[in-house]
Amino acid sequence: MKIQSNVQPTLQVNDDWRRWIGENLMLGTSPEAIAAILVKSNVSPAHARTEIDAALRSPYLQAARRLANRVNKRDWVLNIQSQLNRLYEEGIERRERLSGEDFLQEYYRTNRPVIITGMLEHFPARQKWHLDYFAQRFGERVVEVQFGREADPQYELNSIAHKRKMPFGEYVEMVRTSGRTNDFYMTANNDSLNREALKELFDDVGTLPEYLTDDPARRGFFWFGPAGTVTPFHHDLTNNFMAQIIGRKKIKLMAPCDTPRVYNHRHCFTEVDARNIDLARFPSMAEVQVLECVLEPGEILFLPVGWWHYVEGLDISVTLSATNFRWPNDFYSNYPPNHDF
Repeated sequence: MKIQSNVQPTLQVNDDWRRWIGENLMLGTSPEAIAAILVKSNVSPAHARTEIDAALRSPYLQAARRLANRVNKRDWVLNIQSQLNRLYEEGIERRERLSGEDFLQEYYRTNRPVIITGMLEHFPARQKWHLDYFAQRFGERVVEVQFGREADPQYELNSIAHKRKMPFGEYVEMVRTSGRTNDFYMTANNDSLNREALKELFDDVGTLPEYLTDDPARRGFFWFGPAGTVTPFHHDLTNNFMAQIIGRKKIKLMAPCDTPRVYNHRHCFTEVDARNIDLARFPSMAEVQVLECVLEPGEILFLPVGWWHYVEGLDISVTLSATNFRWPNDFYSNYPPNHDF
């Protein structure tokens, strides 16, 4: 009769375990604590110690520690600015008819957000654009819209999978009758098709020579959706204008210097939910200053490059965004290529 043994076979440490050992040593976990976890996972004490000693002697780990020290130094410098920002909590300034020179010196050059008022009243869109006008003038045009957003927690990262074509008039009616929803939204991600489909719409968009170069072919990206649309926390790779034509939007912002604390998991996104920041899951967010404003119709928000922002439609809304500033705005050419890791 064969007797079964209850003794589990000794676990062999593979490369997945070695990566785990290296990451924990980089995070400052003691070798003793790492060894205890390995032994608990059925690695022999001798084998665990051998693997940890090999990792500690590895020139690869030593090089990684040097790079980590440089990153830690940068985080220290960023934290200085973060601490200084918290000395001032008056929110986003509003400036009436801000001159181009003052905008450049006080906001664009210093990477500070600002709301500019009184600069959109000459746009024909401010008087002409409404749902009936959209439906009557462009109802038969085929446009592209983001759909199925509420069923996908990563709808922004997966935006390509949510594209759908439909008559513009049908979409306008959905916006009119849907109530509050984030399930569908016409965004800048749909620009390549919609710019041509709605090209006459841009004849209603005026110029802003104080701040922007005039290119009739590119007078802004068109955002149109019902109340309840949400663009989660992310940052852009350029400076941006948000010109509010119809409705209001709530915006929350976090400065670039807080990037080490906002849990940037992939590309320019974070899993932190601006509507309900979970400090148990994201404890570093307790030290982040989150600014908030409501952008009213006729106002422009300057979103500086690198600023994290969350945008929520409070009403049926139409927004134009623009990046064609008079001053240098190419910050994406040297963006890290491996941003999805």
